[in-house]
Amino acid sequence: MPGYVALLRGINVGGTNPVAMDALAASFREAGYEDVRTHIQSGNVLFSTDVSAASGGPALEAALESMLQERFGAEIPVIVRSRDELAAIVADAPPGHGSADLRSDVYFLKHPLTADEVMAELPELRAGVDTMTPGSGVLYFSRVKAQATKTRVQRLLAMPVFKRMTVRTWGTTTRLLTLLDAPSS
Repeated sequence: MPGYVALLRGINVGGTNPVAMDALAASFREAGYEDVRTHIQSGNVLFSTDVSAASGGPALEAALESMLQERFGAEIPVIVRSRDELAAIVADAPPGHGSADLRSDVYFLKHPLTADEVMAELPELRAGVDTMTPGSGVLYFSRVKAQATKTRVQRLLAMPVFKRMTVRTWGTTTRLLTLLDAPSS
């Protein structure tokens, strides 16, 4: 069965939407998903399902959001990527993304939001500090570590469009791919 990662937005952040990872994994198992594992407290669930990638995207996200609403009593936006989609995201990162001199993140966009739409609304970032590069269903954001306090990305975080995306560090993104490629125990 194909592997997927569900990226939950806004759980266990500053006391908002507290969700125990054991309970989260149990909810996926009870809904019929297989090979369920979680990774760190920010809401990353690895799982398998026989839902095809062609019909899985938005329909799978909606099914998961409904299940989580019923189980936890909170609206929790979910962005799902297949193992192959996540591999393409990692492979397509701009040169230097994730280098030791940068703090690098991946902004995962919820369908039907596109990188072009966000880039058109993106406030001016600080030259020489911030870079934002569009990808397929993602934005690659990096800031120079030595100047990270001078970033202007907070302007994007305050915009309504930000509610239609979730952020993972580059390290978490690449680790999720590694975990999807590893057999579950």
